[in-house]
Amino acid sequence: MKTLTAPQGHGRPDAYLQDPYSQASYGQQQAGTYERPMTVDDVVTKTGITLGVIVAFALVNFGITVAGSPQITYLLAMVGAIGGLITVLVATFGRKFGSAAVTLIYAGFEGLFVGGISVILSGFGSTRGFDAGVLIGQAVLGTIGVFLGMLFAYKTGAVKVTPRFTRILTACLIGVVVLALGNAVLAIFFGTNPLTNGGPLAIIFSLVCIGLAAASFLVDFDSADKMIRAGAPANYAWGIALGLAVTLVWLYTEILRLLSYFQQR
Repeated sequence: MKTLTAPQGHGRPDAYLQDPYSQASYGQQQAGTYERPMTVDDVVTKTGITLGVIVAFALVNFGITVAGSPQITYLLAMVGAIGGLITVLVATFGRKFGSAAVTLIYAGFEGLFVGGISVILSGFGSTRGFDAGVLIGQAVLGTIGVFLGMLFAYKTGAVKVTPRFTRILTACLIGVVVLALGNAVLAIFFGTNPLTNGGPLAIIFSLVCIGLAAASFLVDFDSADKMIRAGAPANYAWGIALGLAVTLVWLYTEILRLLSYFQQR
């Protein structure tokens, strides 16, 4: 997904990214005050907490279907999708980058969405629970594998995150959003959804989305790396965690969707 960036104005760390090592610590730039700079451990810890909340809420919503109330699961999934989108917009445009509350609220909403979309795409309830569980497990393993693979590619320098790379990725993401909105309009008004109906075009679209989500990890890693080197405040780790969570959820959803197409065949 599109990487969240720190807000404009006061407290923005990227003013120091040109040569972070020639600057005094970021906290000392703030009118003589001091804020502990962000570390890798901060990013790992905050991301782990965020993912833990997502998994917990996903299990709760999935469990509602297991208990025999799938309609409630579908409703909560919709609430989660809308709530998660609103929360991301608040974080992006409301200068809430680095807010623990915003990140954890997003995690709660997105957990409800993940639990519901897992039920829907895996066909849990309409097929054997074992088969649905295997499908979900494969999607989880695929998501972890892609994440670790892109982290390895970034750390080894196999792929460089340049301004041109970021511009191209952003343009592609905008294109995907436009296509997804167009597909939604077709589904609502014409009853056809070529990008999600399991056909060849839908498979290609899912593969493209998976590729873009994987590439988005590189931008997320690069943002975290630059903020750490610039001495950004420790609370900014919550913003990095939010960006990584957005990308992880998108990647998991697309992998699960792609696997569900082959299950239908």
